[in-house]
Amino acid sequence: MIMPITPADAALGVFTLCNTARVFAYLPQMIKIGRDTQGATAISYTTWALFGVSHLSTVAYAVFVVDDWRMAAVFAANTLCCLVILGLTAWKRAVFTATLKVLEAAVPSTEHPDIAAKSRVTGTTQTNKSDSHQSRLRLVSERSGQS
Repeated sequence: MIMPITPADAALGVFTLCNTARVFAYLPQMIKIGRDTQGATAISYTTWALFGVSHLSTVAYAVFVVDDWRMAAVFAANTLCCLVILGLTAWKRAVFTATLKVLEAAVPSTEHPDIAAKSRVTGTTQTNKSDSHQSRLRLVSERSGQS
């Protein structure tokens, strides 16, 4: 005999399916961080930390309130993914900062006295640090024979 699916059963099924699939949805974000060359500046620590804490609170709810260990496992996996994203972002930013320090030593800054004097005369300034960093990265690559 086939039991009819109740609305509660259907909601639980959709909830479980979506939250299980979400674990795999973090992968593109992780790949994007891995390929990023600008220190993963588009990634918000606050947002991902809030997602992680939210998932962790759901783990606690699943364990202590509804005694659902499958639900707890799914949200623990979501929490872990958020922590991986935060860790990858921190690593990318640290590598990017270290690279910039090397570039500062290898390539003259845009604040070189001659450039600064020219800026004062023409009234122009270099306001986009990202463009400045990109220019230095290109210059170091050209000097070292890389493309």
